[in-house]
Amino acid sequence: MKKKNRVRKAQEFQSLIHTAKKSTNESFVMYFADKKEKEARIGITLSKKMGKAVERNLIKRQVRMMCQELTDFSSYPKDVILIVRYGYKNHSYMTNKNNLEKLLLKATII
Repeated sequence: MKKKNRVRKAQEFQSLIHTAKKSTNESFVMYFADKKEKEARIGITLSKKMGKAVERNLIKRQVRMMCQELTDFSSYPKDVILIVRYGYKNHSYMTNKNNLEKLLLKATII
């Protein structure tokens, strides 16, 4: 995922969380909002309770790959924040990918 397709600043995360629509399941909480630019941006965050930094970075890499496989960033003008829940660790990669796909479908992103 390219850096231009990521939400990186804490202020942007906070403004999206407070103003965007919300959708949840057992593995993810997703906030999404329309934007004026053509390309989508995705921000991924998770709690320190999920494990040490190595584990958290692994989870973020997995979620980034899921997003890259499931979406085309140029096809929808939305900002998306994904908060990974603790339930993510209890499921396999494919189950988590299916959960994310359902959330993206619910938000009409894919």
